[in-house]
Amino acid sequence: MTAGGPIGLDAFGEAVYRAMLLHPDLDTGGLAGHLDCTETDVCDALDRLADLALTRPTSCGTRWRAVNPERGLAALLAHQEAEAARRQREMERSRSAMAGLIAEYASLHAPGEQRGIEMLVSLDQVRDRLIQLASDATAEVLSFAPGGPQPAQVMEASRTLDQETLERGVRMRTVYQDSVRNDPATVQYARWLHGLGGAVRTAPTLPLRMIVVDNSTAIVPIDPEDPRKGAVLLQSPGVVAALRALFDQVWDHARPLGEPDRRDPHGLTGQERELLRLLAEGLTDERAGQRLGVSLRTVRRMMADLMVRMDARSRFQAGIQVAALGWLAAAEDAPA
Repeated sequence: MTAGGPIGLDAFGEAVYRAMLLHPDLDTGGLAGHLDCTETDVCDALDRLADLALTRPTSCGTRWRAVNPERGLAALLAHQEAEAARRQREMERSRSAMAGLIAEYASLHAPGEQRGIEMLVSLDQVRDRLIQLASDATAEVLSFAPGGPQPAQVMEASRTLDQETLERGVRMRTVYQDSVRNDPATVQYARWLHGLGGAVRTAPTLPLRMIVVDNSTAIVPIDPEDPRKGAVLLQSPGVVAALRALFDQVWDHARPLGEPDRRDPHGLTGQERELLRLLAEGLTDERAGQRLGVSLRTVRRMMADLMVRMDARSRFQAGIQVAALGWLAAAEDAPA
């Protein structure tokens, strides 16, 4: 433990806590003398330690005792882990909400009604504009590619354009979903991109399909649930900046393609944790699979494996176990 450490215990607080463990008979005055400080300093530290559940009053109520560090620090770390999970969930909801609002706002404006907005109402129009933007890019192309494994014909059609873009010195960063790691064709294409200088990461879910070019132009679907309805080209600086911020948030939490699965302290992968979260929010297996970019069969296989690990014989029991085990800590405190 160090000053300003991640568990929230400063250097003086640690010194007081350590003294209480080593000298349990010392009262506040004795601790002050032992640490060569004022009794007020000790009392302030005791208040902070109490807030962290590392000290408790004795039965007589006139003195404090240090909590066993194994239990006290474990509880403190569990609380902070739950708080981190809550913040992560709030950030994920913010990402999706921002992406949805941007797409909805853009869809309300017909061509010519709003500067910086262009409606692309057919897939051919979308492809043509993407080719033009990639060809004109001078600095950077950022993209989200949801939907799990990418269709072979889409990757093949993109190969020449991606190669030309990278060879011009344009930076390319792409985020796929974790599910592509089980698709050899998509992994091979992603590694090919990486070999040419492109950067590739994966995340359990993505808020929408999106491309941002040179921090000046973005393309998002009119309806994130149905890309066949076309897309919106956005050039409003404020909107593009928001989408760039969205990309950066996802990128920072995504995993480089070559990096192995990371498991949290409960042994869950990001994809497993996201599946539990989606099901806890009431999504069906089929809908959860669409969000994760995996098949219905894969969702049910993953859930069956999780139930075995929880020793649960039903989905209802599994839900109780998830809460009891803290696998989705702080979910109850977060808004739906």
